[in-house]
Amino acid sequence: MTVHFIGAGPGAADLMTLRGMKLLREAEVVLFAGSLIPEELIAEADKSARVIDTAPLNLDEIIAEIEVAHAAGHDVARLHSGDPSLYGAIAEQMRRLKALGIDYDIIPGVPAYAAAAAALGRELTLPGIVQTIILTRTAVRASAMPPGEELENLAATGATLAIHLSINNLVPVVRQLTPHYGDDCPVAIAYRVSWPDEQLISGTLSTIRDKVKPLGLTRTALILVGQALGGAAFDDSQLYNPSHSHVLRPPK
Repeated sequence: MTVHFIGAGPGAADLMTLRGMKLLREAEVVLFAGSLIPEELIAEADKSARVIDTAPLNLDEIIAEIEVAHAAGHDVARLHSGDPSLYGAIAEQMRRLKALGIDYDIIPGVPAYAAAAAALGRELTLPGIVQTIILTRTAVRASAMPPGEELENLAATGATLAIHLSINNLVPVVRQLTPHYGDDCPVAIAYRVSWPDEQLISGTLSTIRDKVKPLGLTRTALILVGQALGGAAFDDSQLYNPSHSHVLRPPK
């Protein structure tokens, strides 16, 4: 028996990996967060599988369900939105499973920031503009941010920021980023990216709040900030430059 922590991707069922889909279809027990995993994906589970929405469950209750499956020798597909390595809360589950002697593995998934960049038609790293992406969040009701990871400190790098779980903090986010990025820095809000009701809102640090407020977005929205989002002028990379040679492309 194995618990498979599966990255379900950002929402669209066909953005789940082939490996993840295979394990989902074979599992006798499926655990998923109903608010984050689409019905189309859950429909891929075997008709005989025990399917459990974990949204109303706490950690102890989730582990109890896994223990029942373990006792019966049933594999578990534990679906997490996006990629489980990012804000997936899988570390605490794996810690419990290890103590119980229950086997587990992890199947990566398409993260929301990658799906958002694709939907926007943008590359998040541009030569001479930005070569770093920072994945972060702000503190709302969840765990506090560790010292040194304040948004102002991260903004000082000038990196492209992918700010998760923070749409309710948009006003302080704008206030903290503006001194470092400037009023005219491009911003994009990706709401439920790849879902049927996806919304992409583009603006700048000075305009984004007024564009988002009427929409009433309170969750499942990613904030992207940085010059790469706004069509900044950039040089071609050296990767495909005729003068750039490497082991697979010797000098001509």
